[in-house]
Amino acid sequence: MPNPTLLECFDNPSPNRDYLIEHVAEEFTSVCPKTGHPDFGTVTLQYIPSQLCVELKSLKLYLQAFRNEGIFYEALTNKIADDLAELMSPKWMLLRTDWTGRGGIRSSIEVELGIAPD
Repeated sequence: MPNPTLLECFDNPSPNRDYLIEHVAEEFTSVCPKTGHPDFGTVTLQYIPSQLCVELKSLKLYLQAFRNEGIFYEALTNKIADDLAELMSPKWMLLRTDWTGRGGIRSSIEVELGIAPD
């Protein structure tokens, strides 16, 4: 399982203002633990920072570390959300994974933490 210490932060440049950050990783891959086939998806992170923001190169390396991991969509989405929430302690965060279709079924998983913005 990818190590959350791959993730790094920097100080929020505007901690006295609530604002929304969105990062989209369109080339995410992991492995189906049942079949061993690759899973392809998009990871979308939205958050309102508190004191810290995630650094993008570290986020990219962390997400790429899932490339050879056999993990179900639901576990993966919750793992990423938990690691980011522990790292940044955002005021609000939504992590969404959208998976390409297989067998005529497409999947989307969302994890929301904190108080939703107005």
